Amino acid sequence: MPDGGEERNCNRVYFSLGSNIEPERNLPEAVRRLARFGRVLAVSTVWESKPLGCAGQANFLNAAVLMATPLTAEEVRNTAIAAIEAELGRVRTENRNAPRTIDIDIMLFNREILTIGRRRIPDPEVRERPFVAIPLAEIAPEYVHPETGERLQEIARRFNPEESGMLPRPDVVLTRDAGPVVGKETP
Repeated sequence: MPDGGEERNCNRVYFSLGSNIEPERNLPEAVRRLARFGRVLAVSTVWESKPLGCAGQANFLNAAVLMATPLTAEEVRNTAIAAIEAELGRVRTENRNAPRTIDIDIMLFNREILTIGRRRIPDPEVRERPFVAIPLAEIAPEYVHPETGERLQEIARRFNPEESGMLPRPDVVLTRDAGPVVGKETP
């Protein structure tokens, strides 16, 4: 894990996490496991939201995480995310909206515009999905979207959590390093 001096040379990765199979256990565990690959700088509130495109399943718990890591975006995806999703029992099916133990996606990477496999970064869902935009704006409200020039707080303001079917879940707390932290990125 990088120390303060090394952290300046690290990449900043903004993740969106979601789970609707044992989410109260899997979401915090995913954040703990992300810390193996860098330093977790900020975590958002955990939000409950209705599932998209696949009726008859449990609601999702969603959150955002900011991490500093020496890994490249491809290494984060192919090493960190792949390992954590496998360890937590993620099963991929043809249905992108199927229930899952954990889903971890890179939404933003530094201020770069990238394509990794079939995923575009910044991920279009940053501007389209309230369960992505609102948690990201909590941890980095002043982050400027590299394609649109909008701040994350401006993007998030377009969504009303209640109208979007989102509810905060204060009973599920994510931790950064050893102690509980909820809220904005720390300097």
